[in-house]
Amino acid sequence: MKALHIITGLGTGGAEQQLRLLLRHLPVPCDVVTLTNPGPVADGLRADGVRVAHLGIKGNRDLKALPALTNLIRRGKYDLVHTHLYRACVYGRIAARLARVKATVATEHSLGQTEIEGRPLTRGARALYLGTERLGSATVAVSATVAGRLRDWGVPAARIHVVPNGIEAAHFRFDAARRLATRAQLGVPADAFVVGGVGRFVPGKRFDVLVRAVAALPGAWLLLAGDGPETGALRTLTARLGATDRIRFLGDCSGDTGGVAKTRSRTPGVRVPAMLCAVDVFVSTSREEAFGLAVVEALAAGLPVLHRACPAIDDLPPGHAPGARRISGDVGELTAALRRQLEGGARRLVPPPAVGHYDITRSSARLMDVYEHALTSASSAPSTPSTRRETHQ
Repeated sequence: MKALHIITGLGTGGAEQQLRLLLRHLPVPCDVVTLTNPGPVADGLRADGVRVAHLGIKGNRDLKALPALTNLIRRGKYDLVHTHLYRACVYGRIAARLARVKATVATEHSLGQTEIEGRPLTRGARALYLGTERLGSATVAVSATVAGRLRDWGVPAARIHVVPNGIEAAHFRFDAARRLATRAQLGVPADAFVVGGVGRFVPGKRFDVLVRAVAALPGAWLLLAGDGPETGALRTLTARLGATDRIRFLGDCSGDTGGVAKTRSRTPGVRVPAMLCAVDVFVSTSREEAFGLAVVEALAAGLPVLHRACPAIDDLPPGHAPGARRISGDVGELTAALRRQLEGGARRLVPPPAVGHYDITRSSARLMDVYEHALTSASSAPSTPSTRRETHQ
């Protein structure tokens, strides 16, 4: 089997990082095409030995990209095409059909109730998504929550497979020496109470709530790893609240846990695993999530977690993440919750069962089941719900 992965961009988002990690564990040769923005993850993929092509798409209506993508697929003689993110799913499904690829799989990484990839959902976007979804062989949801949203949209249940995101837990294991070294590097006192947050700085992540809560708690520090269009506004808010000396903006710290990829971090050498070692509690204030990968990484680091929306936790049976607590996202409530954490004293927890549940090797094995099902179905009579092999979380 030879597969081609098509993705909208290769910046530093969660879907892009997840694709790179997944390709390290898939037992089939894979190439990657990015429609636009061959950013740091493209560098990392090439360092891993993956061939990456940049299509150079000019915009959402750059129809010249469609024949170019179709020709690229034909030349590669791929058995399967796997698309990621909205624009790539639309272009990729059409191109794969025109190129007569045996099977096409799409992963839905970012579908919320009211937005997709941080943008408001529109009737037109939904219609285009559903129209092209019928051209594929299967649609992968990264959580049971996303699977439910796809069904509500009208995607047939028989076409939906749940393959959750995964992590390499060992990269996030707590290390006391790294904790002290990271704090020293960032100018944070060794005995300070430190809160952490990770994600793209967009309105839906609601990092302003986290900034306000920490600013209202004297003595607390905040480390924010991420970048995005809200960076300037968050810095301005931090200054207005008089908390500049206690809040550190680390820039994009995702990079490569193995230290290969280039990043735009303003604190060279600090990556998310090191940042998680340095903090005492992790907070996710997102309005809605498709999965919540940063929360799972924080649990792997032994951190207590406060979160508003996190399907990775909410979809599991009770007891799989005892260190995670759901909050409403109100500034006052978050401030009070952080105060209780501060007064209770910082302590590391044993990584809960949820961490093992989301091991990347399990995710890659489940995805291979989807690939095999899609290819088998394409080579035989059309499958029915009674013959389809389920892939559940």
